[in-house]
Amino acid sequence: MKCTHMFMIFLFLAVQSVTAPQASNLDRAWDILKQGVADANADKRAKAVHALGLVPDNTEIRQMAEAALTDENADVRTEAATALGNMHAVASRPKLRDALKDTEPKVVLAVTNALYELKDPIAYEIYYAMVTGQQKTKDSLLQTQLDALHSRKQMEKLAFETGIGFVPFGSVAFETWKTITRDDSSAVLAQALGRLYEDPDPKSEKAIEDACYDPKWQVRTAAVNALAKRGDPSTLDYVVSAMQDENSTVEYQAAAAVVVLSTKRKPLMRPRPQHQPVHNTNP
Repeated sequence: MKCTHMFMIFLFLAVQSVTAPQASNLDRAWDILKQGVADANADKRAKAVHALGLVPDNTEIRQMAEAALTDENADVRTEAATALGNMHAVASRPKLRDALKDTEPKVVLAVTNALYELKDPIAYEIYYAMVTGQQKTKDSLLQTQLDALHSRKQMEKLAFETGIGFVPFGSVAFETWKTITRDDSSAVLAQALGRLYEDPDPKSEKAIEDACYDPKWQVRTAAVNALAKRGDPSTLDYVVSAMQDENSTVEYQAAAAVVVLSTKRKPLMRPRPQHQPVHNTNP
């Protein structure tokens, strides 16, 4: 009887030692996201809001993204719409429809993309206007919106700003994106990581884990995203480590990934990564 009692105490302490750090990491992840979406710096707000899109089926996360639809900054509103589309927030459809009234074309385009993801037929009305320069229904768009959405040159710019195509590390300013893509290796690696997450081969998972320590922040962000989408809770240590990254894009994406992976099954016991997170002073 005494042995059984001692065993139960030992088991309790063992469970506490495993679950307590995980709970602490989850709390820290929530703090990072909440502080990010409320940051005085609009660029940081946009990055944090973009990261929310990694987290599906979470009411609080969805409400944070919905609130950002009315942010004073157009980039933040754009990211809010993108995030709601990425998380397939069907409950947000009315708020997204209301956001179609936004006077910024890139916000309208991001909202349209989100509504398309939610299979809302109103998205086709906007796409029709983009293709033809005409409206299917009266007063569905402002003339300035219509003109911008039908302009081929403007559309190319908006496509970059709203993440159409492969932009694995969030919406960034057009000029910044063009500068980034001059580094072909980062773009190619990020794209490969974005597709590798579906490969069940453990070697692929190891490659993604190693990429969390890549010198390029774009690659680190893509790796964190891939681990979140892969959904293997045993990789939690890697995204927790990435929350220490000095690049805010990586930090916010890692925090969202921690929320995702912490809601999965209890992680398997495995050695903690020995690498130190790469610190990058770029915003």
